[in-house]
Amino acid sequence: MRVEEAPWLEFVHGKLEVKAGPDGNRGQIIAWLTRWCPQADPDRWLYAYQGLRIGTDREGNARPDAVLAPIDTFVGQGEWASPDDVLMVVEVTSYDEDTDRRDRVEKPRAYAETGILVYLLIDRDSCEVKVHSGPDGVRYEQVVTVPYGKTVTLPDPVGIELDTEPLKSWVR
Repeated sequence: MRVEEAPWLEFVHGKLEVKAGPDGNRGQIIAWLTRWCPQADPDRWLYAYQGLRIGTDREGNARPDAVLAPIDTFVGQGEWASPDDVLMVVEVTSYDEDTDRRDRVEKPRAYAETGILVYLLIDRDSCEVKVHSGPDGVRYEQVVTVPYGKTVTLPDPVGIELDTEPLKSWVR
């Protein structure tokens, strides 16, 4: 494997996970979100690829595509930071065989167990946005799914409306 094709490693629910590195469209989606997320509160930032300790016992590690948190949340923390002040995590599906299990099953469970308030999944396979909220320590109690092109409300504490029309340009 060449260096530019090297995968990222995560440790989710006691299993070592391999995640494809970001492609140009995934990076564009994250850049686009950085314009939207500070709207409701300029004292927070969307951090790309910040590693988090996740799971009930916090011994798991995940590197979400983006993390919304107050400014300076991760100052002084290492590669795998505490998720305590995280408001939202964002995942953009990869075009690999493990994205279904990883992004649609394991990560929502791990993020809900961790108590992360909102999980935003941008699903490039189905051309849908899924907003998970209301973690109960095991799972998210609410999941809202909208097709690309619709507006979706990211619930508090995120508190913004997201017009998903531009996402149509960043799928295969």
